[in-house]
Amino acid sequence: MQDFYCEEVLSGKTSVEKVFETENVLAFHHTRPFWETHIVVIPKHHIDSLLTVDTKMLDELLEVVKTVAAKVIGEKGAARVLTNLGEYQDSKHLHFHVNSGKQIKPDTKI
Repeated sequence: MQDFYCEEVLSGKTSVEKVFETENVLAFHHTRPFWETHIVVIPKHHIDSLLTVDTKMLDELLEVVKTVAAKVIGEKGAARVLTNLGEYQDSKHLHFHVNSGKQIKPDTKI
């Protein structure tokens, strides 16, 4: 699967717990978290990566990332923001991870 976000999340095949949403951006709890708090922020239409996003969309994405990160910091005291490129990018759809806490194995109950 090359684009989990378009094929599963945005299509509605996989339900997600929404954290924040705008007309063009969705933030939700990761379906298989790697950290105690793990939120994903995606554009609602396909964009390959940070290298191909236009400035207007990037501005909106970063505003949502800031909003979500501020909420996580308020609740947990700290947050990390990460995006991957190239071979590190499992799903070929631009996405940011906002996370906090200890790293966990996917599918581990927290």
